[in-house]
Amino acid sequence: MPVPRVLLAVAVAVALGAGSRSPLNDFQRLRATELLPLPPEAPPPPEPGPAEQCAQRCATSPACRAFHHERQSQLCQLLRWTQHSPGVRLQKNIHCDLYQKKDYLRDCIVADGISYRGTRATTEKGLRCQHWQATTPHDHRFLPSPRNGLEENYCRNPDRDKRGPWCYTVDPNVRHQSCGIKKCQDAICMTCNGEDYRGFVDHTESGTECQRWDLQHPHKHPYHPDKYPEKGLDDNYCRNPDGSEQPWCYTVDPAREREYCRIRVCKKRPRPLNVTTNCFRGKGEGYRGRVNVTVSGIPCQRWDAQAPHRHHFVPEKYPCKDLQENYCRNPDGSEAPWCFTTRPSVRVAFCFHIRRCDDELGAQECYHGHGETYRGHVSKTRKGITCQRWDARTPHVPQISPATHPEAHLEENYCRNPDNDSHGPWCYTMDPRMPFDYCAIKPCSGNAVPSILESAEAVTFEQCGRRDERLQLKGRIVGGQPGNSPWTVSIRNRDADLSGYEVHLGLLFKDPGPADPDLQAIPIVRILCGPSESHLVLLKLARPAVLNKRVALICLPPERYVVPAGTICEIAGWGETRGTADSRVLNVAQLPVLAHGECQAALRGRLKESELCTAPLRSGVGACEGDYGGPLACLTADCWVLEGVITPSRVCARTDQPALFIRVSLYVDWIHKVMKMV
Repeated sequence: MPVPRVLLAVAVAVALGAGSRSPLNDFQRLRATELLPLPPEAPPPPEPGPAEQCAQRCATSPACRAFHHERQSQLCQLLRWTQHSPGVRLQKNIHCDLYQKKDYLRDCIVADGISYRGTRATTEKGLRCQHWQATTPHDHRFLPSPRNGLEENYCRNPDRDKRGPWCYTVDPNVRHQSCGIKKCQDAICMTCNGEDYRGFVDHTESGTECQRWDLQHPHKHPYHPDKYPEKGLDDNYCRNPDGSEQPWCYTVDPAREREYCRIRVCKKRPRPLNVTTNCFRGKGEGYRGRVNVTVSGIPCQRWDAQAPHRHHFVPEKYPCKDLQENYCRNPDGSEAPWCFTTRPSVRVAFCFHIRRCDDELGAQECYHGHGETYRGHVSKTRKGITCQRWDARTPHVPQISPATHPEAHLEENYCRNPDNDSHGPWCYTMDPRMPFDYCAIKPCSGNAVPSILESAEAVTFEQCGRRDERLQLKGRIVGGQPGNSPWTVSIRNRDADLSGYEVHLGLLFKDPGPADPDLQAIPIVRILCGPSESHLVLLKLARPAVLNKRVALICLPPERYVVPAGTICEIAGWGETRGTADSRVLNVAQLPVLAHGECQAALRGRLKESELCTAPLRSGVGACEGDYGGPLACLTADCWVLEGVITPSRVCARTDQPALFIRVSLYVDWIHKVMKMV
């Protein structure tokens, strides 16, 4: 009967589009799992459709309690049992997910518990319940039917008793009694701010139902369960993945993006784990030291202050986070301890200068060389994202697998370095938006990779690094003058999340009018962070830029290329000028490269291989606030080459010290790898 099936699919699709509530909200999902009866019996025939259509079919069928959904073939199989039914067993199956009706699984009630379909069969006083179909020892009028859920002798609430589910008892002297099943909001309490809460509340304080974490409607959001597997983002239950004051959820109401949930607070406060004072373990949530400046030396703002930056991390609302004074802390599970800064132009900064504890990594959890021989069991990236199995093809189709690299020991989802990446072990990730990332593994103590910075040799470039020199203002550079830097972009933000970011290209003025003929505004669809300590990110744009006199391609240097001393380079930006120029327009200034050895001597041995220097000028030319992230473009073989990236410094344009930049040539291999995979 193909015609009715098509009509049903269309009708369900129309129903789903009409409202914001997903029928999947009534189901609890078990990934890569199937439910089999014992002994085996012929399964019902599969039906086509996405998971939401399957949920709609199951919800309208009195006999259906669960369904299998095959992700690849988009087929579903309705089931008349759950994992709590007698004579069934759970079995792993990577091709399908198991969805079961929540009412049959949870051991707590919502509201008065009229929808409760659990298997509790004793009263709050311990008396065994009488079967609903029996009329002895107590006669009654509540007889079982396919829709009222009165089965076996399980606790139910057929008359909407305010005390919740109840039953008749087998004791002739006690006719009926409440089963004492707790409400879901009281069944499991939360500690601290509820980061570890894994209860079953799925409505907000206002009574609005929660949106499923694995759906992007009605609200788009970044907290996908595959990306944050340790956050417990199950179904549509209230959680706290971002360090908020208490568990919350996105709602099914398009007009209300997110709200807090009402959950009972535990009486006992847990002892903090991994408390340290001189170093930090993991992500540093247990760090209780007194470092109160950022890695670039900016003093931290007090946690109990709201200036210069307003924030919600008020000490009294986060009693477990030890937000004392202005010390670096990690109240939201970020990558490392951090703080708000006292500089109005820099809202937050990490305190990466706090060292990791020596016992953080075991003997196996470090690597030698580039990590090509690493055989440990770390399976998360430096951002905490779970690695994809090397033999899997979702969410990313791998270019490197056990079949292509049989000698690389690509086991399970463990971090490895099969392509001898110079930045260490890595893995494909379970985040659909991030194809790969490096792992939270440090080089072993004493591990030293010989420097292989290439000496300056003849290099040539094609179709990049050219610009219209007629747009340059000639004259002596002091603090910078208006100019043309067609490879400089400005990142602008309209909203709070990634969907609100876009790049502006072709700008001369910092705040151009909407009718500026040279302005190109292109949304950012993906941001990928560079190797640790690189300070680099790559941006993927929604569409290609149009190349013209104000927008041009800059060349990338050869891998590990060293810019010859004396090479003339340019920096550009709309940053602070300290009165030396007009900060409303794009300013360009020239700086000569300083030899690596000379810079090392000037900085007393503190220069890293990943950094390069330009010589200080008496006139005080250099980058300042607002310029960070901009290019250091050097003229090589008549082409402009991206040799460096401007990094934050404590003082602008010093006349007595070299200026430091990230050496891009050390990360060219990473740039090519990202462009190949994304």
